[in-house]
Amino acid sequence: MAPSVRGWIRVLCLAALLPLGACGFHPLYGSAPDGTAGPTATSLSQISVALIPERTGQLLRQALQERFERNGVPVAHHYDLTVSFGISGDAIALQPDTSNARVRFVGTAVYQLRAQDATRTLLTSGTARSVDGMNVFESQLFAADMETEVVERRIAQAVADDITAQLAVYFDRQAALASR
Repeated sequence: MAPSVRGWIRVLCLAALLPLGACGFHPLYGSAPDGTAGPTATSLSQISVALIPERTGQLLRQALQERFERNGVPVAHHYDLTVSFGISGDAIALQPDTSNARVRFVGTAVYQLRAQDATRTLLTSGTARSVDGMNVFESQLFAADMETEVVERRIAQAVADDITAQLAVYFDRQAALASR
């Protein structure tokens, strides 16, 4: 492509984005005009994540805490998040000797966000899910164990991203309702 064509493509892409401002589009994790954390990021940082059993639960809890506490400044918690999390595995490809050749892992989390008030009001709840997989080689059991840990970590990260996005949308909608 000639440089002038690239320039026109950039201009057209930017022009296509201009109408988004008029329709109410705004960055979900955007900062306030004064540079401080926006209302969604502030609300996310006020979530306390309850303990989640098992090693995979620890991975998910750590990933959630990293996403909620982005600025690293401790704040008072106003919300409690409880999560039930599990990962299941299914053999989806078999060798002629009936040993596994590929395993699919499905991580599912069911969560509830409650206010830290006297009645522990349920604010929102939902489900997050992630699918991943790995190949299994019969003579490399140690490698399979290591790869299973990597897959579990990836699933926990993806589920944490999904839960964070769902909660961010919830808080963004609440802020929009409050500003009316």
